[in-house]
Amino acid sequence: GDDTDLYAYTANDAPGALTVVANWIPFEDPAGGPNFYRFDDRAHYYVNIDNTGDGAADVRYRFAFKTKVGNPDSFLYAMPGVSSINDSKLNVKQTYTITRELYKNGKERSSKVIARGVPVAPNNVGPKTIPNYAFVAGQAVKSFPGGGKVFAGQRDDPFYVDLGGTFDAINLRSGTGNQGGGKDDLAGYSTHSIVLQVPEADVTKDGKSVSAPDASNAVVGVWQSILDAGASRVEIV
Repeated sequence: GDDTDLYAYTANDAPGALTVVANWIPFEDPAGGPNFYRFDDRAHYYVNIDNTGDGAADVRYRFAFKTKVGNPDSFLYAMPGVSSINDSKLNVKQTYTITRELYKNGKERSSKVIARGVPVAPNNVGPKTIPNYAFVAGQAVKSFPGGGKVFAGQRDDPFYVDLGGTFDAINLRSGTGNQGGGKDDLAGYSTHSIVLQVPEADVTKDGKSVSAPDASNAVVGVWQSILDAGASRVEIV
């Protein structure tokens, strides 16, 4: 459940919202079966927002995951021909609950479940197992009643880095950067991503949308974190 990279920005398709991409579990090999990667049921994953500039979270979105195994006698992640996110051929399914927590002076003052039983996109096992993966994974995008949307699942790692050279005492290779020909050591690896898009008014200090880049509520700090939630909750159904 290691954190990797986080991105927080205003997306072109949602100018009145904060979009956050929080990535977990580095160096996932897409062919890593039969026990494919997944979010940890024993953990709580957090997207934290500080809107007062004191370095403490004022709004937190907590993600708690639950795994269901359809046939415990099978080691397979899925059978061939998965056509939807609810297909019985998909043997291992994950869902999650999102809780929005509000804090003041470092103390939680309220919490509310804003989504329950949201499906995680399955891993892309291959074209025989999931022939139309884009369609199936797209069913994991869910909208919130009050605005915004969410997605959780495996994605290609978007971070570009010459990792070998960087951790060899910053021994960057010739021809990288703006000279072209750079080496991306994360190419071909995946992460597990939580993509959260919420209205600006849900995360600003005054509960209002941002009117301009220099508005008093225009800056928020965003980070991700993870906490152990206790014993595993793998449910056999």
